[in-house]
Amino acid sequence: MTLFLEMAGISKTFPGVKALDQVDLRLTLGEVHVLAGENGAGKSTLMKILTGVYRADPGGKMWVDGRETTIHDPVHARALGISIIYQELAVVDNLTVAENIFLAREPKTAIGLLDRRKMNAAAQKVLDELEMNIRPTAQVGRLSIGQKQMVEIARAISYQSRLIIMDEPTASLSHHEANTLIRIVKRLAAQNIGIVYISHRLDEIFEIADRVTVLRDGVTVDSAPIAEMSRERLVRKMVDRDLDQLFGTHLSHGTDEVLLAARGLTLKKHRAQGAPVRDVSFDLRKGEILGFFGLVGSGRTEVMEMIFGARGYEGQITIEGRPAQIHSPSAAIAHGIGFVTEDRQGQGLVLGMSVRENFSLTHLADYCRLDWVNRTRESAACKEFIRVLGIKTPSPEQKIQNLSGGNQQKVVIAKWVARRPRILIVDEPTRGIDIGAKAEVHTLLNKLAAEGMSIIVVSSDLPEILAISDRIVVLKDGRLSGVLARDEANEQTVMLAATA
Repeated sequence: MTLFLEMAGISKTFPGVKALDQVDLRLTLGEVHVLAGENGAGKSTLMKILTGVYRADPGGKMWVDGRETTIHDPVHARALGISIIYQELAVVDNLTVAENIFLAREPKTAIGLLDRRKMNAAAQKVLDELEMNIRPTAQVGRLSIGQKQMVEIARAISYQSRLIIMDEPTASLSHHEANTLIRIVKRLAAQNIGIVYISHRLDEIFEIADRVTVLRDGVTVDSAPIAEMSRERLVRKMVDRDLDQLFGTHLSHGTDEVLLAARGLTLKKHRAQGAPVRDVSFDLRKGEILGFFGLVGSGRTEVMEMIFGARGYEGQITIEGRPAQIHSPSAAIAHGIGFVTEDRQGQGLVLGMSVRENFSLTHLADYCRLDWVNRTRESAACKEFIRVLGIKTPSPEQKIQNLSGGNQQKVVIAKWVARRPRILIVDEPTRGIDIGAKAEVHTLLNKLAAEGMSIIVVSSDLPEILAISDRIVVLKDGRLSGVLARDEANEQTVMLAATA
């Protein structure tokens, strides 16, 4: 294998925080190099320096193909053969799949016009490589989040890069799509392309990695071939705790009392609005953690959005035995329902606001008197959630856009938990969150259930659903496929219900 890139003594300081401190990294062509660590460990910051988004502090050095280099911007990085797929989506919804793949480098005819036929054909070739059943002429805004992620991957592959960085690429993908991506990554490595793969999923790391480098608090704490790295060693280096200390034993706090009942939920105008959800019925009991599982396109998120009043529905929802007319999010909130959306940046946060301002968005009235906001009380409450959830931020006044993706996710969860809803819906609660933070979120959800809150957890992470749920509702193609008790649910029975 050929050494393609070397970074030595890389540091990066932001106001109030040292994000990276003398980090070293060596990347080889034909190798899948996993970069692991908790949220806020510095992984994304290091990759942004590598791709020219950030400039490192003076003193560090970087060599690309044996030449000492300073990468000025992302265009310069791509010219050097380096491309990146970010965890947060960067697609343009009102353009087609092909237009997104070839954005700003569209093929032209001899007279300088857009050669749409050539562009669509080239896009189709990349989509076929990814085994994506999506037309190049499809509008991206109509795709699922998982499909949008695959479009991003297709764009990166189309650059013919020598080094591709993938930041949590399977976080939004279905089981099939994730397996497809892993096969593609291995195929790219076999073609002598270097892959930097950022992931928090231990099974995925040990399936795909040739080498693992671990960052913790902005410092390189370990780097070794995967053959020398056990799960216990990896977790201990990432979170400074042993694996058996992270997750406690699940205790069910569900009662027989039905808090919410859904009968015959059917999505209105389903042809234009995503998965064709039809005739879905289920009960949510007091103090229960009810898991929802299904492959991408199964209708999981659509069902949650109907319950939260964000989508029109037919059928009936009752709360404590009384019919509930929930035709808007404000009506859902009035009924004591909270909703942690899977799209944290698009729907869950206001990126230009501070951590404190985002935290209090759902319950600002708690800190108001005579139209004045008590900033001291608001800040104190925010600080308590920062402590409980381990949110890494210099202060509550830090702009939310400056936090890592996992820490942003914790703020989204905190703002709803602080409101103390009777029913809390969490859609992909640990997407892009490291193993230590995932344990903290699971502990919080179990604590809330023990206090009587009823919780719906929607996740494409099957081990997570099995670990945290009292019962599991399985959807397939917009229909109810099964409801499994905890003692009868395992990976085989759940996947069979999701695919049969």
